[in-house]
Amino acid sequence: MTQPLDLARALAVLPVPLPPGRLVGADADDPEPLLWISDAPAIPGLWAQLHRAHPETGLWPLLLEPLEAGPEFRPWLSGELDPGYASEPDLYDPAALLRTWWEGGGEDDDEGYRDESEHADTLAPYGPAWPGAAPAVVVPDGAADAEARGLADVLQSVKEVRLGLIPARSGAHALAVCGWGGPLNHEGDTGKIAAVLADWERRFGAQVVEVGFDTMQLSVPVPPATLADALPVAAEHTALCPDLVLQGTGTLTAYAEQLVGSHQWSFWWD
Repeated sequence: MTQPLDLARALAVLPVPLPPGRLVGADADDPEPLLWISDAPAIPGLWAQLHRAHPETGLWPLLLEPLEAGPEFRPWLSGELDPGYASEPDLYDPAALLRTWWEGGGEDDDEGYRDESEHADTLAPYGPAWPGAAPAVVVPDGAADAEARGLADVLQSVKEVRLGLIPARSGAHALAVCGWGGPLNHEGDTGKIAAVLADWERRFGAQVVEVGFDTMQLSVPVPPATLADALPVAAEHTALCPDLVLQGTGTLTAYAEQLVGSHQWSFWWD
């Protein structure tokens, strides 16, 4: 996937001072860097500064978490990033992707878990047919950015995450640009994942703040206020990331209950 701007050149004129860090490519022999990553845990407040500067710089900040402690800092420094994982997100209809995942399972699910009778109760009050997308919400001006910066502050206070900078127009597109492959066991094209996340940013104001080996944290400025509001959102989440329910809460309704009033959406793929 073609990067929208030259990373090294953008870093050279960045108006915000950066701590020591390095450029990272797909592997040691790749001359084209995919992202910049700090050498030490992210400095409190720096994510917010870079987030504010994004319209000027074109560099989207992400908090990067490793699979486990150690010098490899997987997948960010271990040669596991691959731009070949992602097609162009703008090629896809997000609603069609969600329908396909809901009704057929992920591309590695040979029979499609939605068709298995053992999951009939899991998806209640919906069934195997896609229930449709959740309605968009009204996000007050500035609320989405403020919530993203607040979540970044919270995450940095409880985790040793590093700072990453990726030449992309949003956090959703940044995942495709850097070649992240976290959802590969469900969907092998991160561009499709990014297409849905970009749509969530448009409809809900949700922004990608932190990414791990196979995990992701989004900020949510206007969360569902009731279970009725949360259920269609939960269906979208389950289509994108079935493990939330199938290996997590056990039922869609139980997962939806967790979304009521929550300003943070968390995802993980097995």
